[in-house]
Amino acid sequence: MSSKGKIAKAAGVMSAATFISRVLGYIKDMILAGFFGASSSADVFFVAFRIPNLLRELFAEGSMSSAFVPVLTEYRNKQGEEEANRLVNVTFIFIVVFVGIICLLGILFAPQIVTLIAPGFLKDPAKFENSVLLTRIMFPFLLCTSLAALVMGALNTKKIFFIPALAPALLNIVTIVCVVALSSKFANPIISVAVGVTAGGLVQVLFQIPSFVKSGYRIRWIASFREIFNHPGLKKIGTLIIPSTAGMAVSQINIFVSTILASYLVTGSITYLYYSMRLIQFPIGIFGVAMSMAVLPALSEHAVNGDFVKLKDDFSFALRLLFFITVPAMAGLIALKLPIVNTLFQRGLFGHEATVGTSEALMFYALGIWAIVGVRVVTAAFYSMQDTKTPVKIAAAGMAINIGFSLVLMGPMKHSGLALANSIAACCNFLLLFYFLRKRLGGVGTKRIAVSFSKTLMASAVMAAIGLSVSGSDIWTTSGSGMQKAFYLGGSIVFCLGVFGISAYLLKCDEMFFITGKIKDKFGGKGCS
Repeated sequence: MSSKGKIAKAAGVMSAATFISRVLGYIKDMILAGFFGASSSADVFFVAFRIPNLLRELFAEGSMSSAFVPVLTEYRNKQGEEEANRLVNVTFIFIVVFVGIICLLGILFAPQIVTLIAPGFLKDPAKFENSVLLTRIMFPFLLCTSLAALVMGALNTKKIFFIPALAPALLNIVTIVCVVALSSKFANPIISVAVGVTAGGLVQVLFQIPSFVKSGYRIRWIASFREIFNHPGLKKIGTLIIPSTAGMAVSQINIFVSTILASYLVTGSITYLYYSMRLIQFPIGIFGVAMSMAVLPALSEHAVNGDFVKLKDDFSFALRLLFFITVPAMAGLIALKLPIVNTLFQRGLFGHEATVGTSEALMFYALGIWAIVGVRVVTAAFYSMQDTKTPVKIAAAGMAINIGFSLVLMGPMKHSGLALANSIAACCNFLLLFYFLRKRLGGVGTKRIAVSFSKTLMASAVMAAIGLSVSGSDIWTTSGSGMQKAFYLGGSIVFCLGVFGISAYLLKCDEMFFITGKIKDKFGGKGCS
């Protein structure tokens, strides 16, 4: 199988597993919306969860993958399996010690952290104290997800993708069980969600351990910290991980800024932003994260071997295929924003006003989907060459852009202005990253990428025009009729996808033929290589 085929297959496997996890995530969100709506308790939880979730992006899923996978690939290719396994062992113990200390500090200084992230809560003592309590309960989640990210990276370098990608599904399942079973047991029911998050994080690690052990990895405690800290591989990971922290997590940092500013807006603003961000995370997680993780080991191998022709070719292919999938998802979310939010969330305490507020934010967040997923793939190309400095410099510019536009737009546009500022920053971040990668590699097939993007955008626009007619129905202004709405929305989505497919075929999109070729191959026909 060609390298393009391997990348597509790995991305497909991870997308399938991530899809399962995301569906469970939305079931969890629907349950949370029904139990807590856009209430003060919901705002408290989302603020408390923001810090450990942000740190997860900074120290776990983002930076761990970007720094650990290239170094582990280099060790396996140049020094052999034994040294690669030793690097995994040393890194595992380091995380237990280092991230464990961070968790203890987070629990200790939770009041100061909540003051920093949501200063607007200081005027409401009960809201502030509840945020502190939930922050303390959920901080151990960071250690669990850091270890889960390490195990996932180790398995990915051995071309094992499905089990690690499926692990987050366990987090959603455990959280759902805790909310349903425990919410009535607490004086403040929202505590059940925090307990579920931490317990789910632990299960997420344990779920991957059998595959981890079966792959030949073993964890042996090393009592000498000098031996751990002097390991050259760990030092190299540390060198890469410090700048990659901001580079990989720029979108989360922008969300962090939005949360601070939203705490000064009317009650419900934070919740509107949270649920709308959760919706755009569906295509970002299923396709963007899956593709970046699938392509990173391949690009790392090309970089280690000095084969930059293959690196550029695989990068261009991954970006074009990713845009072909996510641009129509972006257009669909914009066109069907009200039906989607109404169907998924409008029940219980989550009324029509909350639906409108969330759908408005969704539209502006969705404008940046293509850039957010693009950033992940371009950043993966930099990290495959063990360059983490360039992305972090551009991330700093992106954060400045986000803060500036947020301050300007939050007045006239309220929470929607914060969502739009996030998208503008993401677009600037992608364009700057792409420019510097192209400059470094001497071209990455820019013309072919631009032509492919333009065709995909045109096909998506045709699809969105059809989808807009669905949003005008009066059914989306009321609660209830869940099954009827689900069938109506589901049928509309299938029809819109058909329109996109026909449009892409008529526009002769190469990615359309690649995908249909792979489908023919799968079922015994003659397809594309």
